[in-house]
Amino acid sequence: MCAQLLSHIQLFATLWTVAHQAPLSMEFSKQEYWSGLPFPPPGDLPDPGIELESPAFPALQADSLLLSHLGSPIQPKHIGPDVFSSKNLALQAQKKILSKIASKTVANMLIDDTSSEIFDELYKVTKEHIHNKKEAHKIMKDLIKVAIKIGILYRNNQFSPEEVVIVEKFRKKLNQTAMTIVSFYEVEYTFDRNVLSKLLHECKDLVHELVQRHLTPRTHGRINHVFNHFADVEFLSTLYSLDGDCRPNLKKICEGINKLIDEKVL
Repeated sequence: MCAQLLSHIQLFATLWTVAHQAPLSMEFSKQEYWSGLPFPPPGDLPDPGIELESPAFPALQADSLLLSHLGSPIQPKHIGPDVFSSKNLALQAQKKILSKIASKTVANMLIDDTSSEIFDELYKVTKEHIHNKKEAHKIMKDLIKVAIKIGILYRNNQFSPEEVVIVEKFRKKLNQTAMTIVSFYEVEYTFDRNVLSKLLHECKDLVHELVQRHLTPRTHGRINHVFNHFADVEFLSTLYSLDGDCRPNLKKICEGINKLIDEKVL
């Protein structure tokens, strides 16, 4: 469940990252990956019984993680200011987040190639729609940060049994959303922006419910920032326009989703 969970939330945005490779139990081995991100098993992390809001374990702040022993960040490769790379952005976010955590181990947080390609296309269509490269970059950065934080919560068994039920609801909802995205592309004249927008807002509500007691208002704001953008009906209309500039990007996005489905990671 954990691995499948991350795939979904990353895709939508986060979206399909959270549901990406989720195992069906709360047990994790040292070799398991969470949406392409190798994390230490629960035994290497702080006591999962620690309350996130307690004085000993303060709430997760906007640019820090709640867990220790996650490892030193690896260095992202330098790229030019006009080049967007979701992998590089993830490494930069990792560096910033993990720089506040003391650790002796190394956690290589990498986005898998297929999800990275989907992210890159989402950035391009976002930039095309809002005509603001800086804001498009921020949306994708918020997506990656939220995905990482939720993944850490899950890996450290911070979710209660009731919240694990929400995880499963979210996974199913994101899977439904992903299938709808592909269907609206492959079958002409079936696209309904209101239907897709509603699905994405339902995903957003489930994410808020899942992390309500764990993350700060600032991170909840990031969740809104990501989902509200991708669920915007005008953005969806631009993305699905039959004669618009985003059609090639949508094709690649749907090809990526289909690949994840074929590989049984979505």
